[in-house]
Amino acid sequence: MHRGVMFQYFEWNCKNDGSLWRELAARARELRNLGSTAIWMPPAYKGMGGVNEVGYGVYDLYDLGEFDQKGAVRTKYGTRAEFLAAVKAVRDAGMNAYADVVLNHMMGADETEEVEVEEVSCTDRNLVLSPHQKVHAWAKFNFPGRGETYSAFKWRAQHFKAFGQDGKIYRATAKGFSGEVCFEHGNFDFLMGADIDHYHADVRADLFRWGEWFVQAANFDGFRLDAVKHIPASFYKDWFTHLRARFPERELFGVAEYWSGNLPELENYLHVTDGLVRLFDVPLHYRLMEASRRGRDFDLSKIFDGTLVKENPMAAVTFVDNHDSQPGQALESWIDDWFKPLAYALILLRRDGYPCVFYGDYFGNPGDDKGNNKLLSHRKLIDDFLQARAKYTHGDQHDYFDHPQCIGWLWSGTAEVPCALAVIMSTGDEGWKKMQTFKPNQTFRDLTGHWPEPVTANDAGEAEFRCPAGKVSVWVMC
Repeated sequence: MHRGVMFQYFEWNCKNDGSLWRELAARARELRNLGSTAIWMPPAYKGMGGVNEVGYGVYDLYDLGEFDQKGAVRTKYGTRAEFLAAVKAVRDAGMNAYADVVLNHMMGADETEEVEVEEVSCTDRNLVLSPHQKVHAWAKFNFPGRGETYSAFKWRAQHFKAFGQDGKIYRATAKGFSGEVCFEHGNFDFLMGADIDHYHADVRADLFRWGEWFVQAANFDGFRLDAVKHIPASFYKDWFTHLRARFPERELFGVAEYWSGNLPELENYLHVTDGLVRLFDVPLHYRLMEASRRGRDFDLSKIFDGTLVKENPMAAVTFVDNHDSQPGQALESWIDDWFKPLAYALILLRRDGYPCVFYGDYFGNPGDDKGNNKLLSHRKLIDDFLQARAKYTHGDQHDYFDHPQCIGWLWSGTAEVPCALAVIMSTGDEGWKKMQTFKPNQTFRDLTGHWPEPVTANDAGEAEFRCPAGKVSVWVMC
C-alpha cells in the first residue's frame, strides 16, 4: 500500500489576489497533520494572462513572479519569494513538494514572425486544407522584463512545430507532427498556442537546463507533467533520465497527465517511457463519474474494471476530480456531489494506488456572483477518511464486492496495530454487509456519524455493518 496522500493545492477559480503561496505556507503543517505527504502546487511561472493566468498558458518558464512582465511582477499566486517560502514550508512540514510542469506549448508571444505553413484540419490533423502559405505567427518570445537573467535563450518560429491562430491550426511547412503522441484527431501533437518542437536541439538543451535550474531554485521533490499525450514520449523519458542523473540524491517523483479513459493507451505510455513516471488514473475518474450519474443503475461491484489502479496499482495516482474536470472547463466531467464521499472512500481507504485530494473538493468555492461553478466542500468526511487511513488501514484487505448497489471491505489489522476497519457504501437503499472482523466481541462505531448505533461482533468475529441509502459508513473499533 502507498501510505502517502497527495494534495492538489489549487483549483481553477482560486482568487487572483496573489495570496495562494502565503496561504499554502501558513497551512503546511495543518495539511501534514491531516495526513498529506505531498503537495502538488500549480504552475509557478508567468503566463500570458499575467495575474489572471492559472498557469497553463505559459509565457516565461524562468519568471516565477520576479519580473515586470504581462502587466505585473507577481503571478496569480504571488511573488517568487512567496513561492519559494511556500515550497520551504511544505518541506519543513515533512511533505514533498511537486511542481506542475507545462512544456507542451507557449502563449502570449511578444512579436509575430512570418512563417511558411500549411493549414491542417482541427478534426484530422493529417488532412492538409491549405498548403504553402505564409502567416504572421505569434512566435517571438523576447522576455523584455527579464532580459537574459537565468537564460539568454529566445524562442523563435524555428522552435515550434505549429501555431493556433484565429481558430485554425497552422503547421510549419518544414516540420511534421510527432509519431510519439496520442492519435486522437489523426494526430494530437498540437494542443494550443505555439506548439513546442521537442526534437529541436536548442529547445531540448534549454528545457534540460531549465529543469536543472528549477530543481535548484525551488528545491522540488518531483513533478506533475501536463498534457503528456501531446508531447513525444521520448522527450520526458530523456528529460527525467537527465534530471535524475543530475540529482542522484533526490527521488524526483513524477506523475503524468495522460488524459484518456482508454486503459491500453495509458499502459502503452508507461511501456514506452520505461515506467519512469506514474499516471493519473483517468479511467477510474470516468468510472466514478458514471457511477455518480447512473446511481443504482451502475454496478458498483465492477467500479474498478478497466482502471489503471486495478491492472497496474504501483503506476496509478488515483483522484476523484481536479482543476480540469471541474465545472466550466474543457474537460468538465464533474462527479456528482452526492457520490463524492463514496468516491473518496474508494481512493483513500483501499490498498492500491497513490491517492490525490483536490483543493476544490476539500475547501469548496462559492462560485461567481451568480453562484455559477460553485464547488461544495466535503472537508469533514475527507478528514474522517484521512484519519481512518492513517490509523486503521493495516493488515489484510478483505473485499465484499458481491452486490451491484452495495459493496464493502474490511482491514483486519496486525499484531502491532490490531484495530480493524470496515467500509460499506450503498448507491441504492439502506445497505448492510455481514463481515468477518477477526475481532470477536469487539464493538465498532461509524466514524462518519452516518449510522448512530454501534455494532458488536459475535463470538466468531462476525458483525453486520450498515450504511444509509446513498451514503458511505466507515466502522472503526471503539
